[in-house]
Amino acid sequence: MSRTGGSSSLRRVFHLEVLKRTEYPEAIRDLITQLRQMPGVGPRSAERIALWMIQSRDDKPEQIATAISKTRVQIRPCKLCGFFATEELCEICRDDSRASDLLCVVEQPTDILPLEKTSAFRGQYHALGGRIAPLDHIGPEDLRIQELLDRIARENFSEIIFALAADVEGEATTNYLVESLKAKPIKLTRIARGLPAGGGLESADELTLYQALTGRTKL
Repeated sequence: MSRTGGSSSLRRVFHLEVLKRTEYPEAIRDLITQLRQMPGVGPRSAERIALWMIQSRDDKPEQIATAISKTRVQIRPCKLCGFFATEELCEICRDDSRASDLLCVVEQPTDILPLEKTSAFRGQYHALGGRIAPLDHIGPEDLRIQELLDRIARENFSEIIFALAADVEGEATTNYLVESLKAKPIKLTRIARGLPAGGGLESADELTLYQALTGRTKL
């Protein structure tokens, strides 16, 4: 056999070996693909989680699957503030002991719980569901701003506190709302500076949030 012929044979064998490379069964590959869609889960983490689910000797994977299904069915946005709820209104909005004249406006429902943990605010909340971001094609009409304006017109608030991120988009959203409300006889304030720029309130510690709430400034 010539040297050239031998090289061709080796290439064909190598090519066939590559084509015959063993993969996980399709069901496992699909599970890994689905897990990779979760925030913070990369390829290796998704593979480890998938294999743990398959190789687990107890029913923990089934318990997790049941909890996911149950949460998807039972949890909904609060009709009033946007926080997580199992009924039409969340636990916060149903609490008659809270101050009904104070309203704290946040970006996301996930921003409410960090503020609650400080025990510095015992009023009402309103989650916008995002912030104005022209580059991402998100305008006021894409947020729960009209719901906020309707709520302010309907309820008797004495002070509205803006607790949005201290970055360009957060500032733009705050300024838009202040401009929309400046003619109303309501005190408009913002939480004090010192929060991480670009991050949600969940990225700040409780002491920072407490100081930001108690040291809010008038707009």
